[in-house]
Amino acid sequence: MRLLETWFPEFSQELDRIDEMYEEKRIIDEKAYQFICFALAIRGRSAPCVRKHFKEALKAGATLKELAYIMALVFRESAGNDDCWVHDVLADYRELMKNNVRCCPE
Repeated sequence: MRLLETWFPEFSQELDRIDEMYEEKRIIDEKAYQFICFALAIRGRSAPCVRKHFKEALKAGATLKELAYIMALVFRESAGNDDCWVHDVLADYRELMKNNVRCCPE
């Protein structure tokens, strides 16, 4: 975001407006919101966001045990997603092997 704030401030301002709208229109409680954001931050591998939503979840009443559960859920679902995705990508591995597998399309 720092580069966008400098090079495309209008976009950053619109994101700020979206954040304000989400807060204003939120239909879930703060703790649930922080759990979702925490999970997405883990999956997105954003260290600042993981820290932020960890702290905000605690402020919203989350326990360390609940946050550990969210972490475990993300890890498990990520593993499952990766497993399904790789199996789908390599479903035709026999054909790939026959055609001298290429890393990039020609």
